[in-house]
Amino acid sequence: MPIQILLADDEELFRKGIYFLLQREPDIDVIYEASNGQEVVDYLRNTENYPDIILMDLKMPDLNGVEATRIIHKEFPIVKIIALTSYNTQAFIANMLHVGASSYLVKNASPKVMLETIRQVDEKGFYYTPEVLDVIQNDIVSDTPKNRFDDDYLTNREQEVLQLICQQLNTNEIAEKLFISPRTVEGHRNNLLLKTESKNIAGLVVYAIQNKIVEIDTI
Repeated sequence: MPIQILLADDEELFRKGIYFLLQREPDIDVIYEASNGQEVVDYLRNTENYPDIILMDLKMPDLNGVEATRIIHKEFPIVKIIALTSYNTQAFIANMLHVGASSYLVKNASPKVMLETIRQVDEKGFYYTPEVLDVIQNDIVSDTPKNRFDDDYLTNREQEVLQLICQQLNTNEIAEKLFISPRTVEGHRNNLLLKTESKNIAGLVVYAIQNKIVEIDTI
């Protein structure tokens, strides 16, 4: 199955350019285009054909990308979101990570970087550039982590699974490395999401960095 993409941007010329770029890729399919955040939310509320990933512009009329992302993560947590913007400031990055974006992509990125980001987010659940990792490490995402880590909060196995998630291993790779079943890995992942109050895999990575469970140079 191709990676299903919803493309949201109010600049039609830019949006169409991205559309034609993505449609040339055999493993990617743009299933819907939107010009504002409200159109994205309305589409998701009225379809059974959910996208795998939304490329979400931040500055849009009616409902901006930040608020749309907040709503989507509450109602459709399975959908991954890549923030797409002209602004590459720490405040913008932090805001989108805080509401649950899986990656952050500036509009002047090369086509190669955009395609790599989409494929990494689809496979691993997140993709952070060194600049974004610096933002996370500096605790800009939030003043303090939601749950300060201690030795008893996560089990040893949960810590192992979390560290491997941060190394961008998928479920089958984690299962093979730890000699457990993929279903057991999924169970640990679900427990991690609940315990850390994370919205998605990207949120787990943020939690792990902020609480010093992993070193940034291992990601």
